[in-house]
Amino acid sequence: MTTPPPPASRQDGTHPRPQLLRSSWQSLDGDWDFAFGDDPAAFPDSVEFDRTIVVPYPPESPASGIDDKGFHLVAWYRRRFDQSDLSAAGYSGSGRALLHFAAVDRTADVWVNGAHVGRHVGGQTPFSFDVTDVLTSEGDNVVVVRAVDDPHDVAVPRGKQDWREDPHVIWYHRTTGIWQPVWLEGVPADRVEALSWEYDLPSGRVDLDLALARRPVGDLWATVSLALDDLHLADMRVRLLDTTTSISLHLARQRNGQQHEELLWSPEHPRLIDATVTVDGGTEPLDAVSSYLGLRSVGTASRRFLLNDRPVFLRSVLAQNYWPESHLAAPDAAALRREVELIIELGFNAARVHQKAEDPRFLHWADRLGLMIWGETAGAYEFSPRAVAALVSEWTEIVERDRSHPSIVAWVPLNESWGVQHIAHDPRQQAFSRGIVELTRSLDTTRPVISNDGWEHTDSDIWTVHDYEADPVVLASRYGSIEAFHAMLADMGPAGRRISVGQEDRGEPVMLTEFGGVSYIDEEVDGAWGYSSATDAVDFAERVSGIVGAVSASPLLSGFCYTQLTDTGQETNGLLRADRSPKAPIEQIRRIVTGDAATT
Repeated sequence: MTTPPPPASRQDGTHPRPQLLRSSWQSLDGDWDFAFGDDPAAFPDSVEFDRTIVVPYPPESPASGIDDKGFHLVAWYRRRFDQSDLSAAGYSGSGRALLHFAAVDRTADVWVNGAHVGRHVGGQTPFSFDVTDVLTSEGDNVVVVRAVDDPHDVAVPRGKQDWREDPHVIWYHRTTGIWQPVWLEGVPADRVEALSWEYDLPSGRVDLDLALARRPVGDLWATVSLALDDLHLADMRVRLLDTTTSISLHLARQRNGQQHEELLWSPEHPRLIDATVTVDGGTEPLDAVSSYLGLRSVGTASRRFLLNDRPVFLRSVLAQNYWPESHLAAPDAAALRREVELIIELGFNAARVHQKAEDPRFLHWADRLGLMIWGETAGAYEFSPRAVAALVSEWTEIVERDRSHPSIVAWVPLNESWGVQHIAHDPRQQAFSRGIVELTRSLDTTRPVISNDGWEHTDSDIWTVHDYEADPVVLASRYGSIEAFHAMLADMGPAGRRISVGQEDRGEPVMLTEFGGVSYIDEEVDGAWGYSSATDAVDFAERVSGIVGAVSASPLLSGFCYTQLTDTGQETNGLLRADRSPKAPIEQIRRIVTGDAATT
């Protein structure tokens, strides 16, 4: 008998895949055998595992127990798991056993009991392998991972990972190998492989795209149920005839237009609808998973950003989501929740997780606590056919993984011309920028797409500008009217880069998506810098208040993104220190952030 899974919206935040839960899973995080290597084609039997690493922390980080920040091409991992691990994962000899990796940077080859079970390429996205047929019935099973991540390869999505041995300016220590959870899961042969949600608010329709692990043989049915707490919303039962099925459910209560907003998701009311999907052969359930969704629409009109057809001023913060002890990996699941909580406590209603596709557990808390997120990716540094292929492949997986999170309100495949540095005059790079926008729209029609955040837009649904001017008077003038913005479009932007490369103004909203960057430190930090500097805590608060106030008062802007949430390495321009302690009282920062923007 299949055990019903817990409600996905009310889980404890530790599940690595928060929108597709079963009743059992088993973490394989913790101590693994470890070794560095130089040969990306070597096999496990040639490796001498000479140390221990704590997974899922990258070996460059102190939390891993390795703390080696040098250049290494290959990282090797080895761990044993036994029958008790498989049993805890829900596998007892029948069905299938899956080995999941939430993210490995960058090319991962996996062996179990000496058999090669698969390869995945892409440093930010999950993958899994069916290891059932290579398991041993007695004793331990041994999993070995070879992670190849060339520290000098600038054609792959790498984001803020420095190509120099020591961090400089805005780049940080590298992240190699396993940096998100590893886990086991027992599953039936006929099972849900993937699912995603879309919805049409005017009609009250919810659409589920359901993928099975294999083509149905004989009668196979799916039953979908939706509920908000104790309020039952909809049921649908359909016969499954192929590996993919689209199922539409209609929420009858949404026909009453006077109450339809009671189900909608927003930062003020982050309502999540729980879903259960059960697969059966006509009688006894074969598989049961839980998921969740949030009903909301995102759009633009009259130079405003719209959430649920209402104008919303985005008060965003740039979040690197980098920790001194664990780097791009979060210290633990609780740290991901706390990051969301801190952003909200500081008065922001949105965040850009910068140059990184963040752990889905972070998105779960953004969904649950009410924080809008700009979905972004790590960028490459060069333009070439290989770089294009790498980014397109990884970006496609990111959008497919994250498109059901209601917290994500925009997509950002390119930032500040990273990987397309000559887009201003290279028609190939312009074509790529337009192409990846259209690709994103083909994968998800429900969110705005930014073709190149900051400048040199080719086809963006929102004009976004990066401007680190420190004088509030200058900022107030630059963003004081549509005429001032049109003058900027006709000339050069604040960074000496064109704002548009071939894109005409079609009435899109205008946002200042990087600004501020005021540095303030009260202890010695090597290479400390910001875009401007404060002399003490009082000066820091005054500078931030002046800059944010000028931007918030703009009659043109429909949102902003302040740089940045925390100090990160030598970048000391955070509102919080690297340890997440505030540089000014949180309530004071909150008053600065909300200010006039709260009533816009």
